[in-house]
Amino acid sequence: MSDIDVLLQQETWRFWDQSLSGKSRSALESFAADDLLCQLVGQGQSPATVRTWVHSQTIVLGIQDHRLPFVEDAQDFLLTQGYTPIVRNSGGLAVVLDDGVLNLSIVLSEIQQSIDIPTGYEVMLAFIQLLFPEAEGKIEAYEIVGSYCPGSYDLSINGKKFAGISQRRLRQGIAVQVYLCVEGSGSERAELIRQFYEIGVQGEETKFSYPEIKPEVMASLNELLNASFAVEDIVIRIQQLLQQLSTNVVSQSVTQDEMDLYQFYMQRVVDRNKKMLNEK
Repeated sequence: MSDIDVLLQQETWRFWDQSLSGKSRSALESFAADDLLCQLVGQGQSPATVRTWVHSQTIVLGIQDHRLPFVEDAQDFLLTQGYTPIVRNSGGLAVVLDDGVLNLSIVLSEIQQSIDIPTGYEVMLAFIQLLFPEAEGKIEAYEIVGSYCPGSYDLSINGKKFAGISQRRLRQGIAVQVYLCVEGSGSERAELIRQFYEIGVQGEETKFSYPEIKPEVMASLNELLNASFAVEDIVIRIQQLLQQLSTNVVSQSVTQDEMDLYQFYMQRVVDRNKKMLNEK
């Protein structure tokens, strides 16, 4: 059995679904939740966990996005389009979250074995491939030039990106996070980010090389698979897949015992985001 199979076939999986409850809440709560899970799973206080989450009309910005010469103008543009900008606590650049984008975190522990960064990415790739058998042999992982938040583990079908993966590591816990563009138009989301960078740069020379967005290289799973998935359909698939991978799946949100620690991480994320957004 490969390392990937071992990591996917956990004795117990915890499943925490926030695909409905998260919509009306700030995406900052999701970053706090993943930090919480990193500590709990990393310290052996919780089994390996899969968390699903959806947030409405949010643009999650990376640290480099705050070094745009005209970042205030760019953020004002997002607000006029009905989107709330926040700053993430893992790597990467701007991404779009809305009701048609399902986010998935797989949180694993390094207590038994160390998990290097490529292995973390490969676990998520394998999970997504299992999740969409109708795309068998079609889902590839390599950088899609012209996409927003490009990276070596962009997930694509026929050269069009529908997902991006990032990682967060904390206290022997690893949260591998992916956003899946399920519904709607991938190119419309990309056009929003293209305009964000155009307004943020305004032709100025920058030390950091921001992506030149080509909206046509991004698409949703519905567009790519000629499907009519709703986000909730994929959440059900995730639960079914976990049941195939483990004999014991426990559906559990944050418990009363975990609440103080969650509040600690929440405050930390809020403070950090406020500091970043206020920096000139």
